[in-house]
Amino acid sequence: MSSLPIPFIVILTVIGLAGIGLYCLLATRNMIKVIIGLQLLIKGVALAFVLGGSLTGQLNLAQTMALTVIVADTIIAVIGLAFAVQVRHRLGTLDIKALSTLKR
Repeated sequence: MSSLPIPFIVILTVIGLAGIGLYCLLATRNMIKVIIGLQLLIKGVALAFVLGGSLTGQLNLAQTMALTVIVADTIIAVIGLAFAVQVRHRLGTLDIKALSTLKR
């Protein structure tokens, strides 16, 4: 049994995470599922940053960039979930199409 090199496995993982995240963003209309898809997509990008830094020899810079992306993404997810709770409270649904009915 031949083993694959580590960068190839990481590239496949990045493509898998980004693909699943993109599918969740495009295929669903539920706000919670969209936020989860965005989280998966961003985690794939952060993993790609670390892989790129590892391959170029600048691992510290790549890890710092990945950590910054993860922190910013977490803040966005918390705000999005708070928004979803408010939309559910006002409209009774988490459907993204229902947001067009929100008017002042």
